Amino acid sequence: MSFFETVEPEFGRFVLGNAPVRQLASGFDWVEGPVWFGDAGCLLFSDIPNNRILRWTPGEGVSTYRQPSNYANGHTRDRQGRLVSCEHGTRSVTRTEHDGRITVVADSFEGRPLNSPNDVIVAQDGGIWFSDPHYGIMTNYEGFVAEQENPCVVYRADPETGALEVMVDDMNCPNGLAFSRDEGRLYVADTGRMFSQDAKEIRVYDLVDGRPVKGRHFHTISPGCADGFRLDSDGNIWSSAADGVHCIAPDGRLLGKILVPELVSNLCFGGRAKHELYMTATTSLYRIILNRQGVQVP
Repeated sequence: MSFFETVEPEFGRFVLGNAPVRQLASGFDWVEGPVWFGDAGCLLFSDIPNNRILRWTPGEGVSTYRQPSNYANGHTRDRQGRLVSCEHGTRSVTRTEHDGRITVVADSFEGRPLNSPNDVIVAQDGGIWFSDPHYGIMTNYEGFVAEQENPCVVYRADPETGALEVMVDDMNCPNGLAFSRDEGRLYVADTGRMFSQDAKEIRVYDLVDGRPVKGRHFHTISPGCADGFRLDSDGNIWSSAADGVHCIAPDGRLLGKILVPELVSNLCFGGRAKHELYMTATTSLYRIILNRQGVQVP
């Protein structure tokens, strides 16, 4: 059985022929938002419809980290190693302090509630960037049906004041986010409005003085769409897809695929050398070891 599909020869240097795609755990409903905690030696991820954040630990398996989780979706860590989470249920972005307290980073814009924060990244200056599509308020499956009062955009929360600023507003529904290693580029997935036939793509923006400019098409995933993605240390993008994970070069070329038997929602790098790729895929958590290192905060 092959776990890979090579499109460009250079992809052969990124994967290891004897490293399998391993299913680490299963039995969930819709898993998302993996984030690696190297200091704790574990991975956190969301099982959104079941309103819980789970923890996977090597040698121990899966345990419950937080339930209820307010239908948490995407997660990351900030520069101090704290968990930053997007919550559909509270329509907010929160931060878990080192003592366990939960701080609300953002829950409204100009007096109106956010839609359903989805994915989140933290810049070198501590700014918290997050996408705010409407998916979590369109049905009761991943949150609560509610009126949409703000457009679907990407925000930045100021690390000192918490003030929100719209950074990307040229998409139908922004979703996954990632910075290039030097923060010269911002990649954003547009996965389209729910119950529509909107085109889906990854867009890229140049970052000039901390602001995204010159937004343009970067790549279209097929089959499926780019829900979540992360970059490796050479600037390649590893994106979720309907048939697994696609590896995309910095110039937008598809290099190859990791084949996974379920639709992949999101992924992150982890392990002792950030060379293990963890993939949340519909009902299961998977892992593969690569000949690459991920770019990850902190």
